[in-house]
Amino acid sequence: MRIPDLLSVDFAALDALCRVHAQGSFTRAAQALGVNQSAVSYTVEKLRRVFADPLFVKEAGRQVPTPRCDAIVARARTLLEDYRDMAMPELFDPAQARGEIVIACNYYERLLVIPAVASRLRREAPGIVLNIVNSSSDGPQKLLDREADFLLGPFQRPESGFYFDELFSEEYVCLMDRDHPAAAGPLDLETYLALEHVLITYGGGWRSRFLMEIENSGHRFAIAMKVPSPAGIGHLVAGTRLVATVPARLARRIGAGQAIVPCPVPAPFRLGLVWTARTNLSPLHRWLRGAILSAIDEAGLRDGART
Repeated sequence: MRIPDLLSVDFAALDALCRVHAQGSFTRAAQALGVNQSAVSYTVEKLRRVFADPLFVKEAGRQVPTPRCDAIVARARTLLEDYRDMAMPELFDPAQARGEIVIACNYYERLLVIPAVASRLRREAPGIVLNIVNSSSDGPQKLLDREADFLLGPFQRPESGFYFDELFSEEYVCLMDRDHPAAAGPLDLETYLALEHVLITYGGGWRSRFLMEIENSGHRFAIAMKVPSPAGIGHLVAGTRLVATVPARLARRIGAGQAIVPCPVPAPFRLGLVWTARTNLSPLHRWLRGAILSAIDEAGLRDGART
């Protein structure tokens, strides 16, 4: 079989390979690229001949990459990023910018931060497509795997290779029905631990700082209910004796009509913007970092003035 000319492989083909690798599916990769699945299949088949490797094998309905494919994709991603940076004008004009920016975050950031960021981007860089993906507990890994450009959220990893810009610090409060016996506050630790708690598990992949502090001090509290997300938690505690421990800014946003009492467990955490060396020097990403910080300042989130 005649092997295609190595130089016949273009950046679009490498991008398709990376998309299939990230998505584990020809169909989802085609949807992300806005092309037919047959086009992706044709491209992968061509790359198989070029690299003399199957690249993907189907297991349990998913396209699983071969070790050779993993190595090729790692280098292809670097080539694609270098090319994008090379093609970026030295004098960056956000009004003329085109492309997609992926931000990994969770419910808290989607509710409080993303609206301000999206508004600013639509106003100053309308050609940029903002793609918001769920970070769950593996947001840093999404950055390393190049599945996201930025991570918004708490960040505690000490490893090198990450850049962190603190947006604001946050603390926990207790959200409960305004007729709850403890609503008048303040709460001492013993009373707090004995309340009927709604524990937000975040899908099992993230443990809240206050919960770690409780466990580290050797205490336990009474869990009456577990939910995977803080979405709708204000309605859940209404008219009940349930109490949810949530970040203060989130409580003020979703707890209209409910009581908000300071949590007696000191567990402050920092919410930040995280990125890697891959995007650190890119003119587009440098501008976006500044735009995100400015949007947060405009929304008054740093001091909570408008939450």
